[in-house]
Amino acid sequence: MLILLILIVTLAIIFGVADIRRNLITKPVFAMFKRILPPLSDTEREAMEAGDVWWDGDLFQGKPDWQKLHSFPKAELNTDEQAFMDNQVETLLKMLDDYKIVQEQRDLPAEVWDFLKREGFFAMIIPKSYGGREFSAIANSTIVSRIATRSLTAAVTVMVPNSLGPGELLMHYGTQQQKDFWLPALANGTDVPCFALTGPEAGSDAGGIPDTGVVCKGEFEGKEVVGIRLNWDKRYITLAPVATVLGLAFKLYDPDNLIGNKEDLGITCALIPTSHKGVEIGDRHFPMNMAFMNGTTYGKDVFIPLEWIIGGPDYAGRGWRMLVECLSAGRGISLPALATATGHLAARMTGAYGYVRQQFGLSIGKFEGVQESLARIGGFTYSLEAMRVMTAGAIDMNLSPSVVTAIAKYHMTEMSRTLMNDAFDIHAGRAIQIGPKNYLAHGYMGIPISITVEGANILTRNLMIFGQGATRCHPYVLAELEAAANPDAEQGLKQFDNLLLKHVGFAIGNTFGALWQGLTAGAFNTAPVSGETAKYYRQLSRMSRGLALSADFSMLILGGELKRREMLSARLGDVLSQLYIASAVLKFYEDNGRQQCDLPFVHYSLQRALFEIGRAFDGFFANFPNRFVAGVLRILVFPFGIGYKMPDDETAIQICEAMSKPGVVRDRLTHLCYIGEGEDDATGLMESAFVAMYEAQPVMKKIYQAQRDGKLPRKQPLEQTIEQALLAEVISDTESKQLLKMNALRFSAISVDSFKAGELESRALTSADAV
Repeated sequence: MLILLILIVTLAIIFGVADIRRNLITKPVFAMFKRILPPLSDTEREAMEAGDVWWDGDLFQGKPDWQKLHSFPKAELNTDEQAFMDNQVETLLKMLDDYKIVQEQRDLPAEVWDFLKREGFFAMIIPKSYGGREFSAIANSTIVSRIATRSLTAAVTVMVPNSLGPGELLMHYGTQQQKDFWLPALANGTDVPCFALTGPEAGSDAGGIPDTGVVCKGEFEGKEVVGIRLNWDKRYITLAPVATVLGLAFKLYDPDNLIGNKEDLGITCALIPTSHKGVEIGDRHFPMNMAFMNGTTYGKDVFIPLEWIIGGPDYAGRGWRMLVECLSAGRGISLPALATATGHLAARMTGAYGYVRQQFGLSIGKFEGVQESLARIGGFTYSLEAMRVMTAGAIDMNLSPSVVTAIAKYHMTEMSRTLMNDAFDIHAGRAIQIGPKNYLAHGYMGIPISITVEGANILTRNLMIFGQGATRCHPYVLAELEAAANPDAEQGLKQFDNLLLKHVGFAIGNTFGALWQGLTAGAFNTAPVSGETAKYYRQLSRMSRGLALSADFSMLILGGELKRREMLSARLGDVLSQLYIASAVLKFYEDNGRQQCDLPFVHYSLQRALFEIGRAFDGFFANFPNRFVAGVLRILVFPFGIGYKMPDDETAIQICEAMSKPGVVRDRLTHLCYIGEGEDDATGLMESAFVAMYEAQPVMKKIYQAQRDGKLPRKQPLEQTIEQALLAEVISDTESKQLLKMNALRFSAISVDSFKAGELESRALTSADAV
């Protein structure tokens, strides 16, 4: 007892007396911290500091406030935005023939380009004071999603001017003169913008941009002025072939100190008319057979005035921070919108096809092998819509949550890839024959494009999600890094000392908290709701605590090495990501009135998220280099083992049943999917066949009963069976006509396109067509 008392008093003195603590504890820890965590580069620091910490911070720190989650406003379209959806968007959809656009014209028709410009599709983010629409992020997302279910080419064409590019950069950073000059022309379609960042040897690595600008004197409009001499070579630039104004990212140097006392100013963004002398719009790319405009641009010794820097000369060297902060539009709005559109289209059409297509006298959607894939399509589509709405909603709260948008970009594009593969598997030969009847092929071709842009998915998962999350979302690490980087060593030590005790308390709390929640399986965690979803809140709180603990130990043990252990850190990023996905689903369910019929989709999404969390933790523990620490962490977080399982078969069957019959559940799940009018459209034909078959079931049951009773033969074409059933008075003349129409629709819907000999060869691209 005396020894324990002495120990407590000693620890109290050591930690309670500032000078003693600083010399015995803080100094050695500070020295170790500076050694194991190498300094960040300028671009890394700017990336870390850019954007906002939002719900990801709650999840990362181990104590998510679920009431806070549900207090976030529901993202909804206002009256003007809904009117635009009901009128301009619907008009546009009827103007599009995606097969002709992609396979024949390789471009949008001139009347579509004119309509997009005239009706403000390129001006959705531009303020009304400049002639724009000034739509919200959720409206931007919803419009792009709806268009993408009809034509990916049209969706990308609309998406880019409203994403990372001149418009957004001007609104955030442009001078008043730049805004007054450019925004009205961008709003009315007089000018078409593109933004050039990627080059042959520099994609997401901003530090590797070889394109340069040198501050010098030159001639502009007949006068000698201080400006920039530019050299660049860019590729993969969407809208470049038709752009009239070029946004350009480059490294700026001032060797003669004409605008300051620093030679290497850093990444800078400028806005240049493509008609300016020396600006070259090069060849057009042909990304995955898609028809949206994409190509190259380059320039050699192009002189521009300093005033063309976005934000003016004061923003020289501030381009990377500008770009990182504005990437949320691409990662948080545009690419999630495309991914969600894939889900809406695949879910509605595959559910219908599974009902229409029959094998062995039974709809293939009744086979459990098909149902497993169909359920995944439905579950993923529900999750995608939930993430789309929640992420866009954050941007509408005037936030730029860089970690959240990285999560959305990576996981939503990967989910769309998985569910599209499932849709192809179920459609089989129906999916691979390209023609006017194929509603899946162009979306399938476009998925790899989404996966590679705005940071390829490997980069996003392995470096961005946890790399930024660990630093930005942790309550103390970023401040500790700043203390370590303080050139005043004594001041840095003082800052670090103030943080150390808090960090130690945070770690101790997470250690005992994780153990308690592991031993009790989270049973005592609070949930903001009752009912079937309450258990998920408890488990997610438990896993949030486990993430906070594991991340802290990882940074402590591995330090800077963790940055290079990408497979290890990515697994912790997966935990954070699945926590976010699950949160989005729970909020979506609550915001939409806790619909009982949504529960199979909610259960599927949440159980899968928890399973993926368990799998990520298992891989993390199995590969953590310090085996003792790995064992301790496993025991603390999962003392009785990882018990999370994938959704059961009954849940999958319930999802399939909802997707395979007309009704409100199917309509809400796929409400963004375009359905063409009449049977001449691929989606309209499949929908008509589906509805006709569903409505004909009572009549078909009469035939099935007659076959069981021996009144009608079983194995023969349906047309003959219908004729014999009419003669045998099993069905009426009206019912006979209904079944014949249904059968014609069914056969047409499952048929594929074919071409006469020589027809495809006659369409082969000539060298003139390929420009």
